[in-house]
Amino acid sequence: MEHIHIHIVDDHSLFREGLKFLLSRCTFVSRISESENGAEFLAFIQKNDVDIVLMDIEMPVMDGVEATKMAIEQNPDLKIIALSMYGYEQYYTRMIDAGARGFLLKNSNFDDVQRAITEVYEGNNYFSPEILEAIISNMNKKKNEKTPQSELTEREIEILYNICKGYSNAEIADLLFISKRTVDKHRENLLLKTNTRNTAGLVIFAVKHGLFEI
Repeated sequence: MEHIHIHIVDDHSLFREGLKFLLSRCTFVSRISESENGAEFLAFIQKNDVDIVLMDIEMPVMDGVEATKMAIEQNPDLKIIALSMYGYEQYYTRMIDAGARGFLLKNSNFDDVQRAITEVYEGNNYFSPEILEAIISNMNKKKNEKTPQSELTEREIEILYNICKGYSNAEIADLLFISKRTVDKHRENLLLKTNTRNTAGLVIFAVKHGLFEI
């Protein structure tokens, strides 16, 4: 991965300093900048290009949700990873709606942080394993499924639900009494239609469009 500019937005200076120290040891990081709140961050990106943003959610002056929403409106390609002490549903769903590409718990180990940065930089999505597990375990089918704008078929929604539940293509084939090759094709179509590249991206799509209850 080429050298990238990472911007940290967090109101706790000790947390920022610790994260900066760890990131400074990564060979792929060329620059680390920081802001104390969302408003300061928005002012910064008016004059500076940033590759990855690590965005705290709860901050004074302007929180991470509002800052993410406004930043994405200015630059739809901006890659923002949400940071939070808590994995509550209202946190990650609001940040997903605002345009965040990933969600990290602040107690994540640094390997997860590096993995999140790499995945999001390469155009994928990333959830902390604990968050992804919580979403999957609480995900239920809606009784009245509505097809989103991408025009997913009923079968594709069924496949998507089982992918989000963590089943492999072979397991989904057994569950639905169809061939694995058919599931493989549906998965390819889902990735294309939702413009995502991995399971985390499909989960984000499902959450954002309210396809399933959580």
